[in-house]
Amino acid sequence: MTRRLALVTGASAGLGAAFARRLAASGHDVALLARRRDRLEALATEIRSQHGVGIIVIEADLARADAIDLAAAALKDSGRAGVDILINNAGYSLKQRFLATDWQAQAEFIATLATAPAAFCHRLAPFMVAQKWGRIINVASVVAFSNGAAGHTLYPAVKSFVLKMSRSLAAELGPSGVKVSALCPGSTATEFQAANGLAITGAKPPPGPVQTAEDVVAEALARNERGHEVIVTGLGNKIGVGVLRYAPEFLTTPLIRKMVEKQNE
Repeated sequence: MTRRLALVTGASAGLGAAFARRLAASGHDVALLARRRDRLEALATEIRSQHGVGIIVIEADLARADAIDLAAAALKDSGRAGVDILINNAGYSLKQRFLATDWQAQAEFIATLATAPAAFCHRLAPFMVAQKWGRIINVASVVAFSNGAAGHTLYPAVKSFVLKMSRSLAAELGPSGVKVSALCPGSTATEFQAANGLAITGAKPPPGPVQTAEDVVAEALARNERGHEVIVTGLGNKIGVGVLRYAPEFLTTPLIRKMVEKQNE
C-alpha cells in the first residue's frame, strides 16, 4: 500500500491503456475502469507481469449514475482510502447530427463525457487535498477551442466544459498541492477514431498531424507535473489552437465547418 494509486477511466484501449501502462512503468498501482471487463483483465495481466504493481479492475459504465459509487466501493474493497492520481479519459463521440439521434443517446454522451469527470473530481479530490498531494488530468480536445459544426454536435461543447472545469479546479486546488490539467490532444492513432467514423488514413485523413497515444501520454504526464493547466500536445496542434484562439471567427468558423463536413461525408 506504499505505492501511489492512479485511477484511469476508459482504460480498456487507446489513451487510457497508454496512461495505465506508463503509470505502472513509473511504479504506480493502477485502477482500471471501463465497460469491457475482458479487455481490462487482459491489460491487468499484462501490466502485472511486466511491472509487478497492484491492479484494481473496475467494470462500470460512466453513463450510469452509480458509476462513481461502484468505483468507490471497489477502492474500499481493495483497502484504499482514495486515489493519488486521477485520469478522466473515457470518451467517445456521436457522429450523427443532433436530430438524427434519440435524446437517450445524447444524455448518455453528456453523462459520460461531462458529468462523470466532474463527479469523479468531486468525489476523489478531497483525499488528495487532505494529503496535500494529487494529480488530475481531464482529457479534453483541441476541439474545445473551436466553434461548433454539423455532426458530432455536442462534442465541442462537452470538451469546452472539461477545459473550463479543469482550469477552475487548477485554481481552486493548486494551493493544496493538487495539480489539475486539461489535456487537449488532436488526432491520435487510437480506436477512438475508427469507433467514431474518423479516418486516420485513406481518402479523408484528418487535417494536421496524427500523434501516437504514447507520445500524447508522455507529454501529458510531464507537463501536468510541471503544473500546466492546459496541455495541447504536438507542435502542429499548438499552432492550430493558436489560430483558433486568436484569428477572427469570421475566418475560422467557415473553415472549420467545411473541414468537418468533408470528414463526415
